[in-house]
Amino acid sequence: MEDTGKITAMRAGGKALGRVKRDLKAFTHVGVSFEEIEKEAQRLIRSAGYVPSFSTVPGYDWATCIMKNNELCHGIPKKKFVDDGDVITIDVGLISDGYHLDTTMTFAVGAVSKDVELFLERGRQIEDAAIAKAKLGNTIYDISFAMEKGLKKYNYGAVTQLTGHGIGKELHMEPAVPCVASRSDKRNKLYEGQTLAIEVMYTAGSAYVVEDVDGWTYKTQDGSLSGMFEETVLITKNGPEVLTVTR
Repeated sequence: MEDTGKITAMRAGGKALGRVKRDLKAFTHVGVSFEEIEKEAQRLIRSAGYVPSFSTVPGYDWATCIMKNNELCHGIPKKKFVDDGDVITIDVGLISDGYHLDTTMTFAVGAVSKDVELFLERGRQIEDAAIAKAKLGNTIYDISFAMEKGLKKYNYGAVTQLTGHGIGKELHMEPAVPCVASRSDKRNKLYEGQTLAIEVMYTAGSAYVVEDVDGWTYKTQDGSLSGMFEETVLITKNGPEVLTVTR
């Protein structure tokens, strides 16, 4: 049974976050600093009438995580700039009437090779394929298997040290939604009204990531390119509903 208060809040927040994501991508250009992107995210979220989500994480004071090239996730938005040819990842969230929304995009700034373009295009396609499995009658296994299958097809690394997650009253909730299928997740059935942060986290080389000296940023150990696409998804009787879609 759907919690109508939760769904109303998360639909509204998801629409707003989709617009924030769209506007942050447009704002990100060669020469802009990570601090400027963070400041713009704060402005966009608050001007829409919401508050940032990530700053509710103990020890984290920012609205965004921003990464470049071999940095996968949890990047502190400080002391870096966007250079021509960079692959930038922006993870951003907000709280809508007590409910969290979370979304991530990876995109190129400036001129990049055809291989990089394909790396990003395929990541988006794999994310879409995983979301398509988020329907009643399926399980977490089905979502994870779609990611694993797509990444194997292109010989990309599937990150296993971090996962997607349930989301709602808290930013990170059960269940975990891995990029690689686990047989135990065949018992984890999806239900109407459930909300998940489905995220494909992948690399062009080794999937092993290490924590940077800043204590937050995870990056590929071998220096290979990484990417992440994430949407907050609602399970409905009519199929998956992407709440954070860019509009």
